Amino acid sequence: MDLPTRVAIIGAGPAGFFTAEALFKQGAAAQIDIYNRYPPPFGLVRDGVAPDHAAIKSVTRVCQALLDRPEVRYLGNVEVGSDISVEELRKHYHQIVYAFGAQSDRRLGIPGEDLDGSHPATAFVGWYNGHPAYVDASFDLSAEHVVVVGNGNVAIDVARILVLPMETLEKTDIADHALDALRASRVRMVTLLGRRGPVQAAFTNPELREFGRLEGVSVNVLSSDLDLDPESARVVEEDRVRSRNLSTLKAYAEADADPAPRQVRFRFLVSPVEILGEDGHVSGVRIERNRLALGPSGSLRPHGTGETFDMPCGMVLRSVGYLGTQVPGVPHDPRTGTVPHREGRVLDDDGRPRLGEYVVGWAKRGPSGVIGTNKADAAATVKAMIEDIAGGVVLGPEEGSDPRDLLTGRAVRWIDESAWARLDAYETGMGATAGRPRVKVCTVEEMLRVAGR
Repeated sequence: MDLPTRVAIIGAGPAGFFTAEALFKQGAAAQIDIYNRYPPPFGLVRDGVAPDHAAIKSVTRVCQALLDRPEVRYLGNVEVGSDISVEELRKHYHQIVYAFGAQSDRRLGIPGEDLDGSHPATAFVGWYNGHPAYVDASFDLSAEHVVVVGNGNVAIDVARILVLPMETLEKTDIADHALDALRASRVRMVTLLGRRGPVQAAFTNPELREFGRLEGVSVNVLSSDLDLDPESARVVEEDRVRSRNLSTLKAYAEADADPAPRQVRFRFLVSPVEILGEDGHVSGVRIERNRLALGPSGSLRPHGTGETFDMPCGMVLRSVGYLGTQVPGVPHDPRTGTVPHREGRVLDDDGRPRLGEYVVGWAKRGPSGVIGTNKADAAATVKAMIEDIAGGVVLGPEEGSDPRDLLTGRAVRWIDESAWARLDAYETGMGATAGRPRVKVCTVEEMLRVAGR
């Protein structure tokens, strides 16, 4: 085919940018348009990474360098499936890459889940990070005890944000509305519930160790929760990460038991079976103790013992995973929340590859891995894209067509890389004045005003 190849990447998070990077590294002469639902780029790096983890956010420098390339254009504040359809994209590009992640949350499926004071952790994370979809969310931080259901890094993040000293938070890019609310917080204890044992916990060791370095925070772990079944003991011997986690938890369990002003508690082999309420508001969690047993796949699975107890609390944050939702015009597997694919090539309902359509990131593999995982994942999909370019297996876009004209004709207030640069300069300028990395603009209307749109 004649080059350059015109590529649309739907989603401006790490997976989307790593796809653009891989296309250039693998030798594609490509003109790339990166679409994003909201005005700012960078996806979960901006909206999901905890504000006190500034080092992780440094990946935005790589993303910004790609936006600065002449072969790359940015189209922010454009919702694919609404502002422009997939069918219309097919008329403008040789290849389309879906990199829109997992936008929703998994539910517990237990009574009381919808009580006032019971929230998905995704909403809490979006709220404190200034995500436009959650700017109007409300969290009652007058509760002294908060229960977090989950044992992954997101659960660890929300627990840490709830107990961080204000002098730490005030130096981050946390949203101003969250900073104000946390200043008035009465939260003194956070309990994390894990349905499996300490060896099966999904958090990483640096995040777990952080709690031991927080001023005014003590960590409580029950020694009895660290007694391992034979299979878990075998896993620890073979897995360094899990071995380090167990060692850290043992150190917490053996440490001075005197509680600090704020306390984080880890409880394992327990599952919430009901969220309790009074007058429509969360008042506690009914919890069942579990035991582990090998399942059909050979992995340890939790099984309820029938023994329950109640744990009073004033708020519950449910952190049991993200879930992808369907984008109109894009195939979707509701069970996994992903886009069906084979080697990154999107599959139609009949199992055949869709011409010129590909998937990367969480939309491809589900919400797993860390930011760096997306690099190898994107490179694998791009390998398939390069093969298809070489074989001429691509879409046939209309010559001279520009999707920006279509969007402008529909009065879509899309922003380009220059408009994003104005918004970025405004936020970082406000941050410099306040001694912070940036002060985020948190509503779409204000973002567009600042960006000049």
